[in-house]
Formats: sequence, structure tokens, C-alpha cells
Amino acid sequence: MKNIIKVDYKSVKGFLTEDEISFSKERALGTYETLINGTGRGNDFLGWLELPTQISDELVDKIESVATRWRNSVEVIVVVGIGGSYLGAKAAIDALSHSFSLHLGKNSTPSIVFAGQNLSEDYMSELMELLKERSSACVVVSKSGTTTEPAVAFRIIKQHFEEKYGKHDSSERIVAVTDQARGALKGLATQEGYTTFVIPDDVGGRYSVLTPVGLLPIALAGFDIKSMLKGASDMKKICYQKSDDNPAVEYASVRNALYSKGWKIEILVNYNPKLQYFAEWWKQLFGESEGKEGKGIYPSSVNFTTDLHSMGQYIQNGERTLFETVLSVRQPARKMIISDDPQNLDGLNFLSGKRLDECNKMAELGTRIAHVDGGVPNILVEIGEISEYSLGALFYFFEFACGVSAYMIDINPFDQPGVEDYKKNMFALLGKPGYEELAEELRKRV
Repeated sequence: MKNIIKVDYKSVKGFLTEDEISFSKERALGTYETLINGTGRGNDFLGWLELPTQISDELVDKIESVATRWRNSVEVIVVVGIGGSYLGAKAAIDALSHSFSLHLGKNSTPSIVFAGQNLSEDYMSELMELLKERSSACVVVSKSGTTTEPAVAFRIIKQHFEEKYGKHDSSERIVAVTDQARGALKGLATQEGYTTFVIPDDVGGRYSVLTPVGLLPIALAGFDIKSMLKGASDMKKICYQKSDDNPAVEYASVRNALYSKGWKIEILVNYNPKLQYFAEWWKQLFGESEGKEGKGIYPSSVNFTTDLHSMGQYIQNGERTLFETVLSVRQPARKMIISDDPQNLDGLNFLSGKRLDECNKMAELGTRIAHVDGGVPNILVEIGEISEYSLGALFYFFEFACGVSAYMIDINPFDQPGVEDYKKNMFALLGKPGYEELAEELRKRV
């Protein structure tokens, strides 16, 4: 259990002194106490801390019963949500799925698609073409039921279901993940008789992947949520150890030590395309948790080696305000050997007999060294493999580290006041009642 996740920050020691690292670790251990004792700002949203050990067997059984009910009768499941209401599920499903399962036609579970994460008319129209052709079901995720993007998508999908399947059968094809007692979606779910799951009041969206928000879609995709919860539970035990080698404390302290010396941009790097959407989840977690009051490290991401041929030049030689956190996978799930070619026209016979993963690992190591030499500090976060267990641990690790890190810059990690600004303008420009004065002001500016 100890080595579920390893953090290696040797490569930052040319950029930070031992005293700077030690000082930052002391501060991180102080904010670690703030987090676990619930004495910091936003402490009414700390329910995620205990989630891995508080998800009951009854809740898991209820989730799996929906998966069983739909497995043989539904071809496509639409998960409707935005931000934390879909990114965790998308990250896990993409990481665990066969990259070409749709093309192979070997799915033993319904295909999972997403809606409500944008307002694209083309995307939604194309989705509806799919739903007209396939037997479908829907999981709608929203605490309020009034967030514009998912609410609009669900309105369209609900109408389609009622026209295609009838009102009664539609209620069997829709599951709501929402507030326990209030909100538009909760009211509709009660009225229509939808199966419902609760988003805990003390868990914000970007920390909700280990609630039904994430667990239900992941189970519907055919993956083992018990193993995911076990990984998160084991990681929780590690994160709760108050010590210098607590990996979450190490990560939070080093990234903040770099931030205090002018490295303002963090790039999460992966060398496995299955982790692309994990990076999207990570960006929301840190961006929405820390980007406040004129503070915060800007989170970005790249997929290597692919992006070495597009972003590599800037990272190597551009403005020196960025550092990298490399998310490395120790062991791939499959094995592929590079063959020998008698003609050797490409000059690559020196690779004959090597595993493709060895090439990937040497690209990773060579790039890390080159970027450090180019003035880019490097943190390595390593997991053993891509599995439900390791992803559960990784979700919890980053959530815990984010809480510690945000408190280090005296930020409330659990609110997002800036997100509301664009909504007010959008409502005004769309003609929502009560926003007429703002609409008039905005139209004078364009």
C-alpha cells in the first residue's frame, strides 16, 4: 500500500534549496492540519475527505442494480453534466476503456456518451441522431437542475425519450443524481418517479467523483467501483499520516515552493493517451480550487510524446515561468515487442526486440532531463498501472493535495465565485427576466 503513488522531486533541487523545500514542507504540514481538522475556509465542504470509507454497501448495490437493469436492454447511456458532474467519470471511463472498443464492436456494456458539457448545436444535433438510432438511457447529474448547459441538454433528451418511449417507459430510462431534498431536478425526479442518487451537501462538484456522480457512470461502463473505492481508501490512510514523506504533502509543498519563486504555470504531463481526460479533471480541480483573489498556479496539460512535436519547443526554450508534473505509469497492461526489419530502411533495428514501453519510458526520461536542463523544474508522480484501484488512489491523492496546497496560499479551495460572472452576462444577453438593466449595459459595450 505504501507505494500506491510515489512522488519524486529530485529534479527540482537545482531550482530550490534544501532550506526552501524544508520551509515549504513545514507550511504544508500546517495546512494539512487545517484540512483534516476542518478549521479552514470552506470547511462545510469537506465531506469528500471521508468518502472512500463512507460509501455504503447498500449504495454500491443500488448503483450496480441500475447497471444490471440497463446492461441488456440499453445500447447507449447519456451522462448529462458539466464540470465536476462529468469530468471524473469521463476521466475514469476513458482511462479504463479499450481505445478502439467502438470500432471492434465488442462492448459487453452500453456505450457511455456525454451531454450538457457544452452549448454546441452541432454536437447536440449529432447526439440526437445517435439516440434516434439506438436504445438509450440517461443519467442526469445536477445538484440544482438549473445550470444552463446540462439543463438545456436534459430538456431536449427528456422530450425525445417521452416521444420515443412514452412517459412511463421514459421514467425507467432516466436516473437523476441530485440534491437530497431541494432543487428543480429533485422536484422533477420525485414527480416523474425517476430512480435518484444523492449528491452529498458537503461535497462540491470537483471533489465528487467518489460519490454517485462518478461512481454510477463508471459502473454503467462496466468497471469495478469497489476496487476504485478500495484504492481511494488505502490512499486516504497514507494521506492522513502527518509526516514529511506523505506524498500529498510533498507534492503540495514542492509546487508551492516553486510558485513562490516565480514558476506560475504547472503542466501535467502524461505519456499514455488514456490519461488525457484525467488531466482535464485535474485542471478543473486545481484551477477552480486555487484560482482566486489574484493568486494560484495556472494548470495546463500536454500529452507526450504527441505534444513534444507541437508544444515541446516552447516548453524547452520559451519563457521560464512553467514547471512540469509528470504522471508516469510504471507498468502497461499489455506487451508489444518491436520487430526486426532486414532492410532497416528506417534505421531503427537498434530497437529490435525492445518493448514499445521501453521506448516510451526512455522518451519520458530523456525529455525530463532535457526540460530540466532547459530550466523547467520537474516533479514525478508515479502510479503502478492504470486500473480502478490506482485511479481511485490517484483521485484521492490529488484532491487531498489540492486542499493542502490551496490553504498554503490562503485560499478557500471549495468555492468558485468567479464562475458566476459569465453566467450573469449570458442570462442578460439571452433575455432572462430580471436581467434587463444588465443586458442594456452589456449591449452598449459590444
